[in-house]
Amino acid sequence: MGNIILLAILGAVFYWIFKSYAKYTDYSKEAFKNFSVSKESIKESDLGLFVALVAKVAKADGKVDALEAQLVGIMFDDISALFPEPHKTKEILKEIFNEEKEISGNTQEIARKLAHSIKRDKAKQHHFMGFLIQLSFVDGEVSKSEESVLASIAEALEFDPKVYHAIFEQFEKMMHNITPKANIADAYKLLGVNENDDMDVIKKAYRKLVREYHPDIIKSQGKDDAYMQEATAKTQEINQAYEMIKSHRK
Repeated sequence: MGNIILLAILGAVFYWIFKSYAKYTDYSKEAFKNFSVSKESIKESDLGLFVALVAKVAKADGKVDALEAQLVGIMFDDISALFPEPHKTKEILKEIFNEEKEISGNTQEIARKLAHSIKRDKAKQHHFMGFLIQLSFVDGEVSKSEESVLASIAEALEFDPKVYHAIFEQFEKMMHNITPKANIADAYKLLGVNENDDMDVIKKAYRKLVREYHPDIIKSQGKDDAYMQEATAKTQEINQAYEMIKSHRK
């Protein structure tokens, strides 16, 4: 009898794991193999709506800084690789981003569309909202305008306020624990370059590391918040080291 109960429990656990994993299988090459690539179709897709919201968060403080631009560009690569025509898709994603970052007043409308598109799937809500919060922290601090945009998106997505604040506070604690490099030698060491290297070599190393450690919206599917926090912390450390070297060179 005990074995039967144990097997039933194990079966329930594995079923739950399968169900949890299945929620994240939508964003794959297989899922998009028959997708007809056009601006209209991508703009109304989950990922197109998400890119529009990324634009709102990135531009919330009035500008898209260099690191945000770098990460957004890599995100375009990650997302467009899923579609049948990656290059065409990437150009469309850029268009959507550039258009939406200049438009104000439609943030909640887009978030509501995304909520409807994902059928208010809690796991996907968490995935998208977590990434937007991460993006706001990646430049080291979150402005009041960024907080306002994030809160507006969370409300429209019908995202649990307690979960939202918990994720936000986790990122705040993580950012406080990032220790700037004590000296210029540490900064060079972190980027894996030498003090005698020219800035082109250093910039290339910086971009390579940012690409390696960036928080990946696709590969992070099914992973916990710690993955995003670790990726953000490493990206921020790399950026701080690069900025320190640039200032020293001046």
